[in-house]
Amino acid sequence: MYKLWASTYKELLLLTRDWGGVAILFIMPLLLLLVITSVQDSTFKTIADFKLPVLLVDYDKGEVSQNIIANLAHSNSFEIIQVSSEEEARTAVFAGKQQLAIIIPKNLSSSLNKKVEQNVTGILAKFGMEETLPEKEVISPKQVRLYFDPATQMSFKSSVKNGIDKMISQIEARSIYKAFQKELGEEETGDQELFDSEGFITFQEILPTKGNQEIIPNSAQHNVPAWALFAIFFIVVPLSINLIKEKNQGTFLRLRTSPVSYATILGGKTIVYLGVCLIQFTLMLAAGLLLFPLLGLPKIDVDGKLALLYTVALFSGLAAIGLGLLLGTLAKTQEQAAPFGSIFVVILAAIGGIWVPVFAMPRFMQFLSRISPLNWGLEAFYGVFLRNVPFVDILPDILLLLFFFVATTGAAIIYNHNKNAV
Repeated sequence: MYKLWASTYKELLLLTRDWGGVAILFIMPLLLLLVITSVQDSTFKTIADFKLPVLLVDYDKGEVSQNIIANLAHSNSFEIIQVSSEEEARTAVFAGKQQLAIIIPKNLSSSLNKKVEQNVTGILAKFGMEETLPEKEVISPKQVRLYFDPATQMSFKSSVKNGIDKMISQIEARSIYKAFQKELGEEETGDQELFDSEGFITFQEILPTKGNQEIIPNSAQHNVPAWALFAIFFIVVPLSINLIKEKNQGTFLRLRTSPVSYATILGGKTIVYLGVCLIQFTLMLAAGLLLFPLLGLPKIDVDGKLALLYTVALFSGLAAIGLGLLLGTLAKTQEQAAPFGSIFVVILAAIGGIWVPVFAMPRFMQFLSRISPLNWGLEAFYGVFLRNVPFVDILPDILLLLFFFVATTGAAIIYNHNKNAV
C-alpha cells in the first residue's frame, strides 16, 4: 500500500506541474458541453416554440390550396411567405437562403373535386342510387412539389413530407364526405354535417413518471451524460502520453530498478486519473444544474440519482483509463499515441451512439455498437437520467465497463512483462 501511495503521489505531482494541461482537461469539456447543448436545444423544444419560414407558390387559388395554407398557418410551425413564381422559390431554396418551398399546382381543387365526384357517383350507381353510370373521364393526378435546401437533413425532409401527406389525405377525406353528402341531397343541412369528418383515432405519448410527475426529456438530459462520457474517454490521450514520456525520458527505467511492480505503477496512475474523470463529471453536472438556467437552457434533474450517476461515472472512468494504460504501454512515441488515441475515441463515440442514436444506424452498426464501451456507459447514464431505472437494471453495463478495465489493464501488464522478459 505504501508503494501504491508513493506511485499515486508521484503521478499527482507530475499532473499539478502542468496547470495549463489540467485547465484544458476541465475547461474544454465544459465548453464542448455548452456549445453542443445550445445548438441542439431547439431540437428538444416543442414545435410551437419556433416557426420555420416556408416559401409558398399558389397556382391553384382554390379551396384545396386555401385549406393547405390555413393548415400550415394553424400548425404554428411555419411562417408562410407567398411568392409569385416557382422559379423564384427554387432559386432561393437551392441557394440556401430558405429551407423549404411548397408549390401548389394549377387546377388542384377542381381536379380533386372532379375525381371525388366521379368516384362517388360510380359507387352510388353500382348500388342503384343513380339512374345511369356516367362516362369515366381521365383526370391526371396532381403533385404538390417540395423544394428543400440541399443541406437539409433527411430527418427534417421526412417529417415535412409526412406532415404534408397527412394534411392532403385529410383534405381528400373531407372532399369525399362532402361529395357523398351532396349526392344524397343533404347539402342544405345548415351547420349540421351528415358525416363526421373529424379524426377518430388519435395518438397520445405516455411519458415515464417519477412519483406523480411526468419525466420530460430535454436537451440537457441527453447532452450532459453523452458529452461527459466523451470527455471522460478523452483521458486516454494525456494518460498514454504520460506513460510514453516516462519510457522515453528514462523515468520508467529508473522505476524498474526499485522493487515496484508495473501493476503498482499503473495503479497510481489509475487513482489519479480516475479522480480527474470524476472531477470532470462533477463540473459537467454543476454546469447542468447552475450554469444552464442562466443561459436559458433547461436544467438537469439529479434528484435521488447522484449515487447511481457517480457509480456509472466511476466505472466509465475505469474503462477509459484501462484503454489509456494499454495504449501507453503499446505505443512507442507520442506521435503514435496522440492521433491514434483521439481518433479511436471518436470512432468508439460514433458507433456508441454519442452523435447518432443507435436505433437510427444500419443493422450491422447497431450490432457493432454493442462492443463500444461508450455505448455501455451511455446506456447506463440514459437508464438513470431518462428511464429512472434502479441499479439492478444498469448492472450489466457496469459489469461490462469493469470487465473492459480489467481486460485492458491486464493486457498492458502482460505485454510489459513479456517485453521485459525478452
